[in-house]
Amino acid sequence: MLRVSADMMRLPSPPAHGAGSASYRRGERGQTLLEMAVCLLVLLTLLFGIMQAGFAAYSYHFIADAAREGARWAIVRGSACTGFGSACPASATDIQNYVKGLGFPGIDTTKMTVNVYCGPNASTPATPAGTCTAGNDDPGDLVLVQIVYQFPLALPLVPLNTINMHAQSQMTISQ
Repeated sequence: MLRVSADMMRLPSPPAHGAGSASYRRGERGQTLLEMAVCLLVLLTLLFGIMQAGFAAYSYHFIADAAREGARWAIVRGSACTGFGSACPASATDIQNYVKGLGFPGIDTTKMTVNVYCGPNASTPATPAGTCTAGNDDPGDLVLVQIVYQFPLALPLVPLNTINMHAQSQMTISQ
């Protein structure tokens, strides 16, 4: 049987203060500073990345909600609506202005593109915005609101400037 004494289990200690101490620490000079810089770079990039992911999730939630709100606003302002004043019936420009006027904090509406399509085949839009006119906004026709938002990405060491976010909502005109 092999016996291990307490002296055999001890690790060697660094040299005592004095002449040998300087040679022991000479190779480690500045190492802590470099390790701290690398760790901070990784930590801050990760932290800002998490913050940007939160802002992106908020922005996507807003544009999805704005598309739904625009479609809801449009379905009650078709060719048969009464009682809403000048926004009855609503044109594509009215719907676009309504969506851009929702104004959630932190969202830049100048980076938002709103396209509106109306008619019996609005689920496959082949014409540009402005199709919500007489004959395309009857009860039973569809209204499709599409939003593209250019989310400004601000991450260190990432060359990508914007992310295009897309959302759409489609509903049937009721009035």
